[in-house]
Amino acid sequence: MTERSSVADLARTLREEVDRYSPGERLPSSRALVERYRVSPVTVSRALAQLAAEGVVVTRPGAGAYRAEPSGPAKPAPGDTSWQEVALSAQTAAGPVPRSVDASGVLVTLAEPPPGVIEFNGGYLHPSLQPERALAAALARAGRRPGAWSRPPTDGLFELRAWFARQIAGPGGEGGPTGADVLITAGGQSALTTALRALAPPGAPVLVESPTYPGMLAVARAAGQRPVPVPVDADGLRPELLAAALRATGARVLVCQPLFQNPTGAVLARERRREVVRIAREAGAFVVEDDFARSLNHEDAGALPPPLAADDPDGVVVHLRSLTKITSPSLRVGALAARGPVLERLRAIHVVDQFFVPRPLQEAALELVGSPAWPRHLRAVAAALRPRRDHLAAELRRQVPALVQAAAPRGGFHLWVRAPEGTDEAALTGAALRAGVAVTPGRPYFCAEPPAVHLRLGFAATAGTAEITEGVRRLRTACAQALPHGAGGGEPAPA
Repeated sequence: MTERSSVADLARTLREEVDRYSPGERLPSSRALVERYRVSPVTVSRALAQLAAEGVVVTRPGAGAYRAEPSGPAKPAPGDTSWQEVALSAQTAAGPVPRSVDASGVLVTLAEPPPGVIEFNGGYLHPSLQPERALAAALARAGRRPGAWSRPPTDGLFELRAWFARQIAGPGGEGGPTGADVLITAGGQSALTTALRALAPPGAPVLVESPTYPGMLAVARAAGQRPVPVPVDADGLRPELLAAALRATGARVLVCQPLFQNPTGAVLARERRREVVRIAREAGAFVVEDDFARSLNHEDAGALPPPLAADDPDGVVVHLRSLTKITSPSLRVGALAARGPVLERLRAIHVVDQFFVPRPLQEAALELVGSPAWPRHLRAVAAALRPRRDHLAAELRRQVPALVQAAAPRGGFHLWVRAPEGTDEAALTGAALRAGVAVTPGRPYFCAEPPAVHLRLGFAATAGTAEITEGVRRLRTACAQALPHGAGGGEPAPA
């Protein structure tokens, strides 16, 4: 049983038992609850905190938990908020036009599945792969640094900016950015938002890979921009289609992920790298390089190609990356790198939106990446992701061969699979959740009509190969229900 399910179970039990107590009466001590229910002190603390948030109990530091007093008068009926539909609509000559911000593609990877559900839709490392001890030690050291709780420079701590610049420039470093070209952001999503707002006005076309990261599509649409797809293949973005899209749309921005692209896992081929930058430069367009997976290489990845920004004297590339994916969802520290006048615009929007990234987080990031634990962590993650990837691919071939896999990537978190023609994507993802495994539907990764039904299946958020085997077994059950007749197949795994 997971810690999360233990907390939920204990909270449910205590919620039922609290009626036995009079308002204001003290509940048993935490120690007594630990002994009675045979759970950890942390579980008791979190269950009581949950009940306190619900107003069932009141906790008093040093005194214990008490049944809450009866609530006051009934709350008044909710007001009429229907007027907001007009206020939130876009006003045109013909009248208001409803508009919305669709965060569903992002929420799929952020939402925690119910207890007992295997997480094939996760976008972060499993807790066992996160450097929790190193993070705790880094945060403790950071908190003791002189000035750690004072206001940081709006661009970010220069030492951290210089570290990111060295990572982008690579070993030689001659053609890459310097610390003065870098802004510290609150993670990669924040950097994407800043970049797109800076580079394209509302209504402008923005070229995107197809398929691509739904969070980026959500950012563009929220800014009123029009995502335009440029297809990718096994070697990444197709330059000839990029050139055609630039001519047809007049777009001045391309967003791409040249390394371990999300969701296909493709790496932009060597011969295409300079071609993409050249085509953009000739069209007077920026390339936003989302280098989200640079630290998520697998043990068999070999030498990685340098970022596009590592050799970009003309400032075509706006580069972004983050420490979040390789560490913890809560270490939201990333970087934007750019050259020329665009840097000033990025800086202005960054300051208006965020002021600055909290200094303790920046100090902790500096402590972490400068510690001996950092290279050990990178090696450990690379070693752990490869067997998870290989095991998921092998189990899919054995148990659900109807799901056709793209080439297994040598970096990143997931596999990209295609379902048989005629599959109902919503029915398949719903059946999977009922079977006890959460998967990510492929539709949100396309800004136009998808060529087929796809799923993104993650392996990094799983506890290990045993959980992967069980997850694929559950997925096989779902496929037997939801795939077109006769398309399931495969050898059943032992229960």
